[in-house]
Amino acid sequence: MTEPQVKMRLHEAILARRDELIALTQDLIRIPTLNPPGENYREICDYLDRRLRGKGFETQLVRAEGAVGDSDKYPRWNIVARKEGARSGECVHFNSHIDVVDVGRGWTTDPFGGELKDGKIYGRGACDMKGGLAASIIAAEAFIDVCPDFSGAIEISGTADEESGGFGGVAYLAEKGFYAKVDHVIIPEPLNKDRICLGHRGVWWAEIETHGEIAHGSMPFLGDCAVRHMGAVLHEMEESLFPALAQKRTEMPVVPEGAKQSTLNINSLHGGQAEIPRDVNALPSPCVPDSARMVIDRRFLIEESIDEVIGEMKTVLDKVKGERPNFSYEMREMMRVLPTMTEREAPVVQSVTRAIQDTMGTAPQYVVSPGTYDQKHIDRIGRLKNCIAYGPGILDLAHKPDEYVGVDDMLQSAEVMALSLADLLTG
Repeated sequence: MTEPQVKMRLHEAILARRDELIALTQDLIRIPTLNPPGENYREICDYLDRRLRGKGFETQLVRAEGAVGDSDKYPRWNIVARKEGARSGECVHFNSHIDVVDVGRGWTTDPFGGELKDGKIYGRGACDMKGGLAASIIAAEAFIDVCPDFSGAIEISGTADEESGGFGGVAYLAEKGFYAKVDHVIIPEPLNKDRICLGHRGVWWAEIETHGEIAHGSMPFLGDCAVRHMGAVLHEMEESLFPALAQKRTEMPVVPEGAKQSTLNINSLHGGQAEIPRDVNALPSPCVPDSARMVIDRRFLIEESIDEVIGEMKTVLDKVKGERPNFSYEMREMMRVLPTMTEREAPVVQSVTRAIQDTMGTAPQYVVSPGTYDQKHIDRIGRLKNCIAYGPGILDLAHKPDEYVGVDDMLQSAEVMALSLADLLTG
């Protein structure tokens, strides 16, 4: 076939699978893979296993034993499927995470119903990123039917725990060498169908604890309130750290606009006794808190070093320590991920660029994600730079109530992915 004939046949093959794409997305949404704690990972992997084996893929189910989060109650299961071509060549790998975040409040549809309404499929994970997973499967299947004599191999993976760092998913697979023979990676995260995401900002999570001395709440002068010490830390952060971060700007094409600066989120804050469960009819005892703990989520830019990021927080704490009697603290790192950004000249970027132009008649926008995703592990552990995020869905809908993915967006994204396969594996 000529190149125009291949493009036309792929277009027709994708459109012919519209109902199948809808049903596949609904099926995936209806498996509630909530993380935490990590529910139904095996169930969704078994579903994907049946689906992909039925289409001629060889599959492996891999449990990330010993990884962060893995337990006998909540095992971290992953699936990797591979379809060999008619002859040797490069490997294109589509990676999607199977976990979804907590439902939260404010839904007007069933979060796990997969309702189709006005061309949109609703549910937790519809946008982030079961719609992208379904689109990549449909794209691969359509391409295989149209171009059965392709070169190389196609891989599709469904991996655990991206929403909590990906250590039981892509990180584990990368450590075990699963990306050693992969040449191109497309991660169908919801960055909008006409965008190519080149990478992400860095992240540093830490827990800060301030110390005090317990005493009777009626005589707080006999103790030392750790919460007040933490209040002093918060005050200094407001006075010096937050204004300093707002002045830092990046040349990375980060979206949305507010993420082009360094940011810090106070993820949680707790002091004193553990909270009494809502279903327990009791009152707390009167005690001065001897511990307060704060978890911070610091997002940083490619222009910043991790040592600079940590040093800024330590400067805040040491300033408070120098000004406040009896102040002591501990700072414990929970996670660090360095920023990453694929070059625009990378083969997978160029291929997806051409596919977007062919499908939508417009040049793509190149962006960087405000938050991290599993590209971090493919880059740092898998040693593969030729990786992007591209998929259907609107980024702003991720983790929101009434999350949805548009059917037409999935179809167009699937066509882009199929054209990219044709470009990379039939040349």
